[in-house]
Parts: sequence; C-alpha cells; structure tokens
Amino acid sequence: MEVVNAIGRRKAAVARVFVSEGTGKITINKRDLTNYFPSSILQFIVKQPLAKLNVAEQYDIKVNLVGGGFKGQSEAARLAIARALVKINPEDKAVLRAEGFVTRDPRAVERKKPGQPKARKRFQFSKR
Repeated sequence: MEVVNAIGRRKAAVARVFVSEGTGKITINKRDLTNYFPSSILQFIVKQPLAKLNVAEQYDIKVNLVGGGFKGQSEAARLAIARALVKINPEDKAVLRAEGFVTRDPRAVERKKPGQPKARKRFQFSKR
C-alpha cells in the first residue's frame, strides 16, 4: 500500500495526514502523539476513527498540524484521518459517517463588527 494523504480542517486548524501501513505509530509535527497532546481526551479524539474501525495497529500516521488551538487541531486531525481511511477502504464511509467523523464542522469564530467591542456585545448605552 502506498501513502494515502488527506486534509482535515476545524475552526482555524488545518491537518495534513499521511497514512501508510505500519504498527500504529502516530506522529504529529515530528513529535509523538502523547507528547503533542498530553491530554488523554485529545489523544482519544484523534484516535476515534481508528478505534471505531479496529485498525489502530495497522497504520502509521504522520500529521502536519497548523493553526488553531489544541481542541481544533485534534478535531482537524480526526477528520483528516477519517478521510484517509475512507480513501483506503470506501466501504468504511457509512460507519464513520454514522459516528459523525466524515462531516466538516462549519462552526468558526464570528467576526468582530465595527463600533462594537466584540462580535455581538455592544458598548453600554447612555441616555444622557
């Protein structure tokens, strides 16, 4: 099997994933998964598609992560891994879609409007 690549995005984070046959090693920005995401919850999010298909020990995954915070980065990596697994085996798409791993989450930060302190917040109104 050759290297399969895919892109995942979430908020401001972009994850480029390269999946090849291997022993289940996940490398993010040339660092181990446990070093890059010390939180076990974020590690779990990244591994969700692999765990759902029971293929965690079959592939080596190399991830380039840019932008965003750690939560957005972990979810971007999850989407990219799910897309790569669908490229490898299209029959898995229905299972991953049922879990919501194939859908790009469109929610992002709303822009700040002029004449306001934040996106929705207004400056205090003074009658006099």
